[in-house]
Amino acid sequence: MKNKNELDRIFDKFNLSTIDREYLMKIINPIYSHQEFQKRMTNEFLHHSDITLGEHIIDDSILTYLLSNKYLIKNKNKVFRLDLAIKIAMLHDLYTIPWQNNKKSSVKHFFNKHGFRHPIEAIINSIVWYPELFINKQDAEIIIDGVIHHMFPLPVRVINKDKILELELKNSDIFNSLDVLYQNMIINSLKRKRLGILSFSKSKYKEGRIMSKADKIISIKQIKNLSSFKALLTGHNKSIKK
Repeated sequence: MKNKNELDRIFDKFNLSTIDREYLMKIINPIYSHQEFQKRMTNEFLHHSDITLGEHIIDDSILTYLLSNKYLIKNKNKVFRLDLAIKIAMLHDLYTIPWQNNKKSSVKHFFNKHGFRHPIEAIINSIVWYPELFINKQDAEIIIDGVIHHMFPLPVRVINKDKILELELKNSDIFNSLDVLYQNMIINSLKRKRLGILSFSKSKYKEGRIMSKADKIISIKQIKNLSSFKALLTGHNKSIKK
């Protein structure tokens, strides 16, 4: 297992039991071990201030697990896929290039900026890097919808298949190579509560909504100053050195 000590350090922050760690590892390790995820464990990808993207994602995944367990205790008869909630968390921010202080991430249209665009990049990359997670159609729909709407109440940019390049995605060419089934799942998810070029919908699945809540809690703790918050929209964080 790659970077096991680093993963243990992150687990230690949450005082996880051995049982919790073992359960989480079964789900997250196939994603965590991928070379693209390992890149996001380095300072090449800083997410909120000086936290690596990989650590942010794992923090989200752990809190999603903990919040989901609380939900299951209170709702024993509800249909809920704990494994899918964690997978949504592990995939939700796998955008293509670093965005803080990266000139290549600059865009022309305001609503194409990182905060509105990156969920689409993340799900496109996830389908390509982890195709085994999307074989089951129902699983795929829950994961795709959860990743796309994880920023709620912040809206996400709507995809128009015929004008994909206008979104200024950093992986628009990859979208065009996806199976039509997945393209349509992404497009249809974005149609809910659409207002102009933005979708104001939350995930229609509880797995995605719990993950979204975990992301807000973790992000608030990790955003250390006003520059970090403004960077979500501007793509530029003055507090981060080159």
